[in-house]
Amino acid sequence: MGAAESKHAMKIRHFLYNAFLIEDEETKIAIDPGLNLWIFKLNSLIPKTEWKDITHVLVTHGDPDHYWQADRVARTANAPLILSKPMVKQAEGATYILGPRRRGLQFVPYAGKVFSLDVGESVNFNGIQIQGLLTIHGPIELRIFGLKQRKAPGPEERVGFGSIGFKIQIKNKTLVNLGDSLLQREWTGLEPDVLMLPIGGLGKHTWTMDANEALEAVKLISPKLVIPCHYSVPFLWKKRMCPVDEQQFKRKIEELGIECKIMRYGDTIEIKNNHVNYRSGSSPQES
Repeated sequence: MGAAESKHAMKIRHFLYNAFLIEDEETKIAIDPGLNLWIFKLNSLIPKTEWKDITHVLVTHGDPDHYWQADRVARTANAPLILSKPMVKQAEGATYILGPRRRGLQFVPYAGKVFSLDVGESVNFNGIQIQGLLTIHGPIELRIFGLKQRKAPGPEERVGFGSIGFKIQIKNKTLVNLGDSLLQREWTGLEPDVLMLPIGGLGKHTWTMDANEALEAVKLISPKLVIPCHYSVPFLWKKRMCPVDEQQFKRKIEELGIECKIMRYGDTIEIKNNHVNYRSGSSPQES
């Protein structure tokens, strides 16, 4: 491998839900370093051995599978937290963030570096440009003892609080992560190199986009590579919440002439000069 090729190599690792690490020689971005919500394995999604050299921590919203470890990762690495504006408050000269392990909309003091973004706003930190994108988290729906419970996001609700997506510019690569969003027409023409999007919705605008809506999103966005996420994930007592036929989704994406990679826990893809190599995870997790 030549020097020019090595310089622009990028590695993406996936850790269930919407947890990702994006790395090159100078940068290691953590997206949604949350908690595995399966009651038999309540642990950090991104292994703690990865925390110390992370350079940026991005959070798409305040649900525990996306946010639980974010402040701990940022403090361990002395990295900035990048959140949406509703998740950060200033009062009497101090900074407060939505409490990652608190109930409801309790805010807690935070002494580390914090950048808050609104849709369309950008921040540049250590040579990385990050722009906020419009996302809308759908209502969540659960069946407990045969009874259906549905909670809708709102300004006073913790579910999906602070929802935002990110357009990330790293050297000559553009990546888009949409968190847990429903389909938004405003995404038209983003044209990133890599798109990470949820496909595990339950229809009727529940949770996130379902596979059909995610396919429409891909057509709007026109990425080069698609990584579907947030489907068939462990949740409470279920090992496969929001199941999807991901191979069928992959075939439909490839029919559009777009590359699609299915990633399990710990899997890695490496992008070198627009060529994508895939490597299975060395420490798979039950899902």
